[in-house]
Amino acid sequence: MAKDRAQSEDFTGPLKRLLLGSLVLCLLAIFLIWRIDSPRVERFRMAVIDRVVPNFDWVMIPVTASINLVRDFQSYQRIYEQNQELRRELQQMKSWKEAALQLEQENARLLDLNSVRLDPRLTHVTGVVMADSGSPFRQSVLLNVGQRDGVLDGWATMDGLGLVGRISGVGKNASRVILLTDTSSRIPAIIQPSGQNTIVVGDNTRSPPIDFIENPDLVRPGDRVVSSGDGGVFPAGLVIGQVAKDPGGRLRVRLSADYERLEFLRVLRNYGVERIEDTGRLIRPEALPSNPEAVPAPAEVQTNGGDNG
Repeated sequence: MAKDRAQSEDFTGPLKRLLLGSLVLCLLAIFLIWRIDSPRVERFRMAVIDRVVPNFDWVMIPVTASINLVRDFQSYQRIYEQNQELRRELQQMKSWKEAALQLEQENARLLDLNSVRLDPRLTHVTGVVMADSGSPFRQSVLLNVGQRDGVLDGWATMDGLGLVGRISGVGKNASRVILLTDTSSRIPAIIQPSGQNTIVVGDNTRSPPIDFIENPDLVRPGDRVVSSGDGGVFPAGLVIGQVAKDPGGRLRVRLSADYERLEFLRVLRNYGVERIEDTGRLIRPEALPSNPEAVPAPAEVQTNGGDNG
């Protein structure tokens, strides 16, 4: 066994050296041929390329496919990174859009709340919501306006978008507002355009029901609900919300006021309207003559005067 192995090594050793030398010579010859700048050598190089390269197309197929696969993967990676970047930008745009909508609503409320009139009886006083004292059984908020600002019980409050509630309790520097959603709230209203009278009843939900409708068949979801002014509770025409129908089929009001962000409230000064109970006051009195002595005395006065004489 040792002899066979030694003979094998003696035979393969010179063969390996011969093959290695031949390979080195071939590579050296190819290098020299490719480096020689001669027209004859150039024609020889082109002839070799024309004969050898087309026969090796099958060898280049997997190489080309591998290169294309690497390029496709790099392109996919770039697309994925761009997609992630676009997703982040879209999320930022959504947050900016939400912030812009909130600022737009707040700006609309502030512009509406800051309207000024010269006659103090026709203006309103704006208060800041200090605290929400709502509970499962009572929903109200506190304002930083009170008796010093001339606030009276029963006055309506709005947030610039719709009716919020009424003043119920006034202190020197603060007042309490009972919201429309409170169970003690009952607001006479009109549904437009049908003109149906109804009452908005608070039930501690953000969409209070409406009751006592004259003809419910004339009411449709989306109809406008405004205060009617009946009973002198609120001025007429204040926006309350829109009619909606719950899953049970009951008609409710989707309030226009933004109860999620009650920051500023407008308290409407409502001193009421003059009530005329004497029908005689509706008739314009006749003009008195320039000479009061020419006015004839009533019959009773003349008779009494004669008797006393």
